[in-house]
Amino acid sequence: MIPPPTHGPELSGPLLARLRLTRGWSQAQLAARLCAAAGVATLSRHEVSRWERQVRLPGEFWLGWLAVVLEVSPQRLSGAVAASRRTDAYPGTEGGRTRRALLALAQRWLAAPDGWPLPSGPSTGDTSIVGAAPRGPGPTGWRNDAHPGGGPEGELDEPGGWLDGLRRLDDLSGGADLAGLGAYRLRRVAGAVRLAGPSGRRRLLPVLAEAAQLAGWLAADAGDPAGGLAAYRLGLRAAAAAGDRLLAGHVLGSASHLLAGVGDPPGALLLARAAHAGAGPGAPAGLRAVLLHRAALAAALDGRRSVAGQALTAARRVADRQDARREPPWLYWLDPTELAAMTGRTLAVLGRPLRAEPLLRAGCRPGQPRASAVYGGWLAHACLDLGEVEQACAVAGEALLAAVRAGSARAAGHLAEVGRRLAAYRTEPAVRRHAALVTAVRPYLPRRVTPPVVRGRRRRPASVVT
Repeated sequence: MIPPPTHGPELSGPLLARLRLTRGWSQAQLAARLCAAAGVATLSRHEVSRWERQVRLPGEFWLGWLAVVLEVSPQRLSGAVAASRRTDAYPGTEGGRTRRALLALAQRWLAAPDGWPLPSGPSTGDTSIVGAAPRGPGPTGWRNDAHPGGGPEGELDEPGGWLDGLRRLDDLSGGADLAGLGAYRLRRVAGAVRLAGPSGRRRLLPVLAEAAQLAGWLAADAGDPAGGLAAYRLGLRAAAAAGDRLLAGHVLGSASHLLAGVGDPPGALLLARAAHAGAGPGAPAGLRAVLLHRAALAAALDGRRSVAGQALTAARRVADRQDARREPPWLYWLDPTELAAMTGRTLAVLGRPLRAEPLLRAGCRPGQPRASAVYGGWLAHACLDLGEVEQACAVAGEALLAAVRAGSARAAGHLAEVGRRLAAYRTEPAVRRHAALVTAVRPYLPRRVTPPVVRGRRRRPASVVT
């Protein structure tokens, strides 16, 4: 049985794929039926594939025949096409085409989370990677062929070593330092998958999905949301082909976090809901709690207070049943303090600073500079909402120094917003001192990573030929 689509606008690509799969047709069979009905022979399965991936949208002529062949109302198809056109209209989101493709892929996965075939070999291009990592000096200045992370190819199917090590590095340093290494590792695994036989691909696909999720997280933290979305798209394809619903949900939850951070809460909410529904009720409690928190934050940023409140309540109930022994290894960082800080962040967005303040303060933990920078920024916002300007300056100053130590462009960008709010109190001595601190540390703050330019075109860090 193919489940109904997730909440939110129905997109044309996933709708067409769902209607086709319900009838048990291949893309070639749908194209043949459309040609027979319309009396023309100009449509191929490749065009149907483009529609389902939303590389193109069907025009008026084919919309009419799609309605006839698929036995669906023309209004429903037209509404889905209109919704697909609107997916690039949200403010503040980069990589619009990759974002649209990721939203469509998420709904396609949700329609059949266990029904994805194993990707073919290099002849089909299904797993071909375009520009997965820069050659020569990367964004942080290291060279791929000299970096100590580059080991023998045999390490690729033993992710407990280098992959776990890179995750632990991410606890201490930020994307500005690690994004290049993450992209390089992703490129190596993708190359191994592309060249492997069927059994090798089965073994390596989960490694590819985890590497893509981590590379996407690092790219987003380095201030490269387009690169992060492209990596998450690859990660979702790999996790779906591996049949790992939990990992696919984790990838989509990370992508939701990215969209929420770049000003696209509607898209973030779509991905969070798809992730939670696709992971299923049997998913470990910790993963379900994280995905519910992603939905709560997106809903709060979108002004949907009741939805955010319901998600927070559900997350709290699920978290009470968390058993660390059942959680996937890539969720090692989740503990009650982190869950509380996530709650505090959403409460701060909802305008409840009194409840948010102690939760966020606990999230600023010694020895974890990025967490201190990120949650410190939210804590400064909460202090300002409480009218505690001097306390907000003290918290923001500590978070600013943590952002320098962490190398997190994402945290630095959030703290810049705190600085803009503090400007309204520029006559206060504490605010003047904070402004002087910002000026002093500005040369050391991490800046957004820009993908390298190759022959006049920007190379996307981890996209997939589909």
